[in-house]
Amino acid sequence: MYGSGEVFVIGGAMTPFGKHPDVSAEALAQTAVLEAIEDAGIDRRSIEAAYVGSVFQGSLAGQRVLKDLGMTGMPIINLENACSSGATALSQAWMAVATGQVETALVIGLEKLSVRGSGPLALSTGDPEIDQGLTMPALYAMRTRAYFDKHGGSINQVAQVTVKNRKHAANNRYAQFRDACTVEEVMASRPVADPITLLQMCPNADGAAAVVISAKPKTSGHGKNVKILGSVVASGKFSQGYRDLTVPDISIQAAQRAYEMAGIGPKDVNLAEVHDAAAIAEVIYYEALGFCEPGEGLHFLSTGESSIGGRVPVNPSGGLLCRGHPLGATGVAQIVEIMWHLTDRAGDRQVEGAKIGLAHCTGGGIWGVDNGACSIHVLGV
Repeated sequence: MYGSGEVFVIGGAMTPFGKHPDVSAEALAQTAVLEAIEDAGIDRRSIEAAYVGSVFQGSLAGQRVLKDLGMTGMPIINLENACSSGATALSQAWMAVATGQVETALVIGLEKLSVRGSGPLALSTGDPEIDQGLTMPALYAMRTRAYFDKHGGSINQVAQVTVKNRKHAANNRYAQFRDACTVEEVMASRPVADPITLLQMCPNADGAAAVVISAKPKTSGHGKNVKILGSVVASGKFSQGYRDLTVPDISIQAAQRAYEMAGIGPKDVNLAEVHDAAAIAEVIYYEALGFCEPGEGLHFLSTGESSIGGRVPVNPSGGLLCRGHPLGATGVAQIVEIMWHLTDRAGDRQVEGAKIGLAHCTGGGIWGVDNGACSIHVLGV
């Protein structure tokens, strides 16, 4: 038993996100795994357990990935938790290392969505709204209208999220969309659910990411040890009554718990990767994560506070809107991105002097928009 309670991210990697029709999900994940192990500077035989997050990859996804790498015979745990699957896998791995069950663990997130066709992904049945044909773009359109009704604002202001994240993604070779765009171009893109246009919704993608975590800090390489200061998974309460679409309860709950666990507050966060499945979502999460007061999200955006160089750069990777959203891989990719910033390896999109980073990944379904599962991790150096 190890059980020091401290857990370090000692290596990480991801594949470029996008359409990879000729590459299997397993092959994508194997690339990420090998690069993460190389980044960690360890022998793969020192990994004692693997935790794997995916949504549509079928049974035993982790075993299929690792068998060709000769990494079998250890516990391989597969998890599905909607868009939070990869982040939930990390939380379970963190718990195993923190409690001394294993010293070093591998976390993998993978997804191949290009084989599922274009358009919105089918949601789980069992919810009366979904059974009537409600889609995620429609939910986010309702959320946008609800935000305007409650706080004011315009869809042109919300479109600035896409503009900002495209600017960030220009320096991220792992992002699917890297071309700059204007508010006018965002608004001129194809309508998907009034008032949302295509460029305000994240694209589906294929991709994989992997991290190696350990009770032992890294002893070579970039010279900074990235510690997991907080790891929280929250789930919403099912309710058939009124719900305020501008108040993401489980994100607020998870953030409060993560801050308390890490011994910090929102003002201590130097950068964040958040679940911008739609442009309005990022605005709402500014508020949910405590970066600004309720109703001030659009002002926080327009004044540059969430841009690189601002008070809390949000989605310096370009976020889901630009990197793409291969469901199971997203939460792990967020951790890799933050690790790169905390170790000064993010290149031209580097957040200077970053010491604390927050990753937020959430997903929904039968409990309503993003109210099924949420995972937040706080990392620090």
